[in-house]
Amino acid sequence: MSKILHNKYFSIIYTIIRDIFFFVVVLYLAFILMQRISGNNSIFGYRLFTVATGSMSGVYEINDVIAVKDYDVLKLKVGDDIAYRGSRGGLEGKLITHRIIRITESDHGRVYVTRGVNAPVEDPSIESYQILGKVIGVVPIITTLNHVIKSQLGFFALVFCPLVIVIVLEVLQTITDIRLEKEEIREINHNDIEEKEIKKNNDIEIF
Repeated sequence: MSKILHNKYFSIIYTIIRDIFFFVVVLYLAFILMQRISGNNSIFGYRLFTVATGSMSGVYEINDVIAVKDYDVLKLKVGDDIAYRGSRGGLEGKLITHRIIRITESDHGRVYVTRGVNAPVEDPSIESYQILGKVIGVVPIITTLNHVIKSQLGFFALVFCPLVIVIVLEVLQTITDIRLEKEEIREINHNDIEEKEIKKNNDIEIF
């Protein structure tokens, strides 16, 4: 095992795999923290949301991570996908990502009507203040991680197993290093004893 752990090529491959694994974990944790800490507030003009339903399936799938950009509501048009906070009709307090299908004017300003591409009915109309921004697309890397981690097989194969392997190899590396260090100390002590014996013998001969 010691020879394998200290093999040059094994060390390089292991270091690359370990660094990629930790990069992935840190990236995903950063995404989670961003969502939790921001409280869905805009950071540098963007928000990240996870798709929870299939109402936009074919455009955005369940567990896709989408980026929503702060956007001038007056520039929104029919066909744009937006994220908004529902206020009535069973959507109160919920974050919805649907497509604008109609825009009308009222005494209070613009009124927007949205609907999921797979939804049979349109949503209750919303006003400008409810709109959080325009959906600019799916975030590829985080979306892939989200799909993998939220699947049992993916989590086991790409998170749990690599984590166990990294921990086991780190422990073995530590044990091996400790053993090598002890061997080096014993060798040094042995050499010291031999030197002392030689010196002692030389002193006796001189006397």
